[in-house]
Parts: sequence; structure tokens; C-alpha cells
Amino acid sequence: MDLEHAKQALEGGIKFVANSGLRVEELRRGYVRCLMPFEGNGNHIGTMYAGALFTLAEIPGGALFLSSFDAGKFFPIVKALDLQFLKPAKSDVTVEIGLDDIHIASLAAEAAAKGKAEFILEGELKTADGTVVAVSRGVYQLRSFQGR
Repeated sequence: MDLEHAKQALEGGIKFVANSGLRVEELRRGYVRCLMPFEGNGNHIGTMYAGALFTLAEIPGGALFLSSFDAGKFFPIVKALDLQFLKPAKSDVTVEIGLDDIHIASLAAEAAAKGKAEFILEGELKTADGTVVAVSRGVYQLRSFQGR
């Protein structure tokens, strides 16, 4: 999938995500930066809704999959996602996540050989001024269609 189509699929392919206004600001092989707008995602106390932050933490796993792996051979699974809230967010929030080429190649080779490969993605969810409002740790699995 080309990266522009991947961005469109990530932003609009799941109605919940589309309704949140999440934007994939940058997507390339092994790297993604996403933004969750504050507007429309506030809660009853004037801070960003926890579900919006959770969505922002989860989407990069799918984005990295689409930009880095062959969707004809593999598919991703989220096994676990932990989010630790550190400070209230009162503005837009971004997250950046990446995998280097060596890790991408290693995961693809393991999934091809064993049917699956597990990996961890960690991120810091930040406001525009650099304040870390939450940290995420996702456990993902790359699975081979052959190993189903």
C-alpha cells in the first residue's frame, strides 16, 4: 500500500478514529507521527478524554505495519497496550513511534519462519510544548497469513 493511501486508511478506515479527528502527520517506513486534536475530544473536566489518548497510543502500531511490512504476507495483532497517564492534556497531543530497518527485517524473517513475531512499541504522548502527558507500551504481533 502506498503511504498516502495508508494515511487515509488509518484516519478514516475505522469510524471511531475518523470521528476523533486523529491525523497521521508523517508516515514513512519505520516511522509514524500522529496527532490527536483537543477539539472534540475533551471530557467533563476540560482535559482530553482518556479514550482519545488511548486511540492515539494504539494507532501507530497499525501505521508502522502499513508502512513497513508486506500486507500480502502479514497482518498485525495488538496483544496488549498499557497507557500511563502523567499529566492532564489541555491541548492537541502527538506521539512518535519508530522501528529501524534491522528490526523490521528481523521481524519479517521471524514471522515468515515461525508464523509470528512479537515486538514492543513504546511512545511518549506530548503536547506542543513538549510536556509528556502519558507514556504507552504496546505489545504487538506480526503474523504470517501462511501460519494461520
